Amino acid sequence: MRCKVRLFCVVGLLVLSLSSMLFAGEPEESLWAAARQGDVKAIESLLAKGVDVNAKTHYGATALWFAAYKSRLDAVKFLIAHKADLNAADSVWGGTPLGLAVEEDNAAIVKVLLEAGATNADAALLAALNSGSSEVVRTLLEKGRIKTELLSAALVVTPPKRSEIVELLKKGGAKPAGSVDFGYQGQSLTPFTGVFESPNGLRYNIAVKDGLLVGRSDNGGVLLLQGTGTGEFQPLTRTTKIIFERKGGRITGFVLREGKTDLIFERTVTRQASSPKLPQPAEETGTVLHAKNWPSFRGDHGSGVADGQFPPTSWDVEKGRNIRWKTPIPGLAHSSPIVWGDRVFVTTAVSGADKTEFKPGLYGAGTSAADVTKHSWRLYCLDKQSGKILWDRTAHEGVPKIKRHIKSSHANPTPASDGKHVVAYFASEGLFCYDLDGKLHWKQDLGLIDVGAFNDPDLQWGVASSPILYKNLVIIQCDRHKDSFIAAFDLDNGKPAWRTPRDEIPSWATPTVCEDAARPELIVNGTKHICGYDPQTGRELWRLAGNSEITVPVPVVGSGLIFVTSGYRPIQPIYAIWPGATGDITLKEGADSNERIAWSKQRGGPYMPSAIVYQGYYYTCSNSGMLNCYEARTGKQVYRQRLGGTGGTSASPVAADGKLYFTSEDGDIRVVKAGPNFEMLAVNKMGDFCMATPAIADGMIFVRSQHYLSGIGRTAAAK
Repeated sequence: MRCKVRLFCVVGLLVLSLSSMLFAGEPEESLWAAARQGDVKAIESLLAKGVDVNAKTHYGATALWFAAYKSRLDAVKFLIAHKADLNAADSVWGGTPLGLAVEEDNAAIVKVLLEAGATNADAALLAALNSGSSEVVRTLLEKGRIKTELLSAALVVTPPKRSEIVELLKKGGAKPAGSVDFGYQGQSLTPFTGVFESPNGLRYNIAVKDGLLVGRSDNGGVLLLQGTGTGEFQPLTRTTKIIFERKGGRITGFVLREGKTDLIFERTVTRQASSPKLPQPAEETGTVLHAKNWPSFRGDHGSGVADGQFPPTSWDVEKGRNIRWKTPIPGLAHSSPIVWGDRVFVTTAVSGADKTEFKPGLYGAGTSAADVTKHSWRLYCLDKQSGKILWDRTAHEGVPKIKRHIKSSHANPTPASDGKHVVAYFASEGLFCYDLDGKLHWKQDLGLIDVGAFNDPDLQWGVASSPILYKNLVIIQCDRHKDSFIAAFDLDNGKPAWRTPRDEIPSWATPTVCEDAARPELIVNGTKHICGYDPQTGRELWRLAGNSEITVPVPVVGSGLIFVTSGYRPIQPIYAIWPGATGDITLKEGADSNERIAWSKQRGGPYMPSAIVYQGYYYTCSNSGMLNCYEARTGKQVYRQRLGGTGGTSASPVAADGKLYFTSEDGDIRVVKAGPNFEMLAVNKMGDFCMATPAIADGMIFVRSQHYLSGIGRTAAAK
């Protein structure tokens, strides 16, 4: 059930050594760090100084939570002996120390916790069934006092091939299917079966198996439902609550409540978009009257829109149709190309390893890549029409100062240009400014930009926030584990113009400047607060609380509104904000609008891809390829459509001349007609993994894939 960034599979991770610097923060932070490292002496010292053993992080984790998560048995025993709360659950996933120990397959810690009185062994058993750990299952059955009906239900959903677990359940008291009353009392279960889908594309398939109502999610979550005697059902584990919704006597959806988090599922009404039949429809024509630049991530002001540039709708990489050029780019990078005049710029990071660790797709692991070889960080300049490399510059060489996620790269940020300067940002390796001929003007060391999992500083993922240019300034958002800030530097000489501290945890969003109001506003997405700043001084203008724990999407401006969204837990909000706000504009509890917020939603925000506002509509696309279309001014949902394909989606959509382009990680670029009625126009296969957002300029679309940069534009004949 949990699509989490908790990421307990720390394969190949080089654990940071415990040092005095680690414990240099607040006493509570020192306690949590000591628990993660299993330093019992440090824990003892901190507790002796009066630090609360049950002190909680902003998301509800405790020292015992961390010790169980990191499999620190001695620390778990010590904390239990000092009256640590055995059942303290975090507010993001509802995870408890027992649940964490089960997910880590640590039977020894499971035993210690149960013997000390930890509860919710029923839920822990279901998690153990998913992991397939017979030793953990045995421990839970011996120490957990599992209810008979749950044992019997567990037997129904355990595959026969897991024979050892099947035998353990039978010995523990599980009864055969049909011999246990699950409270249905002859009630028909058929109306409650079917496929139910969340706004972000997570699906639950609820079916009847051996007389038991069972729900299974795409990511392995299992719901076992028993009757309540009132015609409703509740999960057997009692750690969650399910509320079915009816309309006209028909089950239309349900709400899954985990702690304070509500996940909304509707009975599937969407269909998967089918690929258009070949041959492709005749390509429409369009004359580019004024070639526009694509100066930074997602183009002008991060909008993703390039009307009047008429890129092609369809192309064929294998046959060369509409493929102007395809240039190999070394290294691993997810930065997007930018275009200025007749030149295309792109960055990369080249590893010294024989094989670069990279894993695309839909999964939950947050493992840091173990590549600590010497890298080179480079900026490339290519001819727009031919793809010929005009020059490349090595900005920095050395071992990366911070590790990256196995799905990430050491060159995620997109460069930016104003036609005189090209700025490349390589995080801890520095900020570099060149002219268009590749001459280095200046560089800035921004310090160690340690960005990673908010719940585990040991997991390092790398940055993604890109620089933006505003007048004579280059602006960088640096939200990290400690001492977050946003800063501006003089574009001509690199001297600091202003620097504003931010009380924030790591984020990956790129800021945007809104110039729709009487004054310009620098819009910054963050977990604790979404903020507006004066881009010339860095002074905070307004703030809005109520966001997810991990923020990635870039804010966008359109239809007279500022749109900010994010898609991780505990909420996945969408905010449509009127420009010109001042002070705290946070919504009151239960409200979805106020004098500064036109409309909002607490569910449906995308996790990785940014949203786009185009021709009066607001579009979001989830990691799983679920496309949602809303009226931009009102928030009314127009349609929901699954785009298709099996890969994930990390790139953000772009638009031009009545068409939207959606790039999947497996290299398929789907073209959708803009407007209130969904229509798939083309599916174009790049034949290479695609993590980066395309650029559009002068009749062409520029696609960065894992190994190539491709220039796609109408050609007279296939090459």
